[in-house]
Amino acid sequence: MQKIITDHFPELARLSEENKKILGDGIQIMTVPAGTVMFSEGSECRGYVMLLKGTVRVQKTSEEGREIILYRVEEGESCIMTTTCLISDDHYGAEGIAETDITVAIVPPATFNLLLGKSDKFRNFVFAVYAKRMAVLMMLVEEVVFKKLDRRLAQLLLGRKGSRFEVTHQDIAQELGSVREVVSRQLKVFERGGLIKLGRGMIEILDRGGLQTAAD
Repeated sequence: MQKIITDHFPELARLSEENKKILGDGIQIMTVPAGTVMFSEGSECRGYVMLLKGTVRVQKTSEEGREIILYRVEEGESCIMTTTCLISDDHYGAEGIAETDITVAIVPPATFNLLLGKSDKFRNFVFAVYAKRMAVLMMLVEEVVFKKLDRRLAQLLLGRKGSRFEVTHQDIAQELGSVREVVSRQLKVFERGGLIKLGRGMIEILDRGGLQTAAD
């Protein structure tokens, strides 16, 4: 058990043997299929989440039904939403969904709190991960508030692999924290400008240089 965890989170190999045993004895390994709701807004936190395999999407939904992806948790990463809940003894403020089949290690609250108070190395690990993820969230806020949608949309398209890919307008709107109608309108602008070609559930980049100009 300890080796499985330290293979994915090498920082935890620096824990004392006593604290490694506490972690190993308390931790739970789960495998769940894609599409599983790992936690929902307002639900109680069941433990500190560390992902061993797959991807979890963490998103927020407004009262009007608009969704924005806050971040993704991938292999070798932990979820700061659970950290916030555990430290503040509060409920989840967002929703986490398994985008793929995942394997996850969950440290129960009692074990998490024990190690947080007992081990400076575990405490440093938790807060270092938390600080990095918060920096990513601040970048997201900056992009949503200060960057125009056309620039953000062009950057997102350029970040996709290949020149032709399957994606829906709703998926893009969710990525950008916008609504489908607004995204569809901007995509049509790009299409009329000869930058892209739209199809059913598909986008093809025709003029990567022109799209880069829009992104810049």
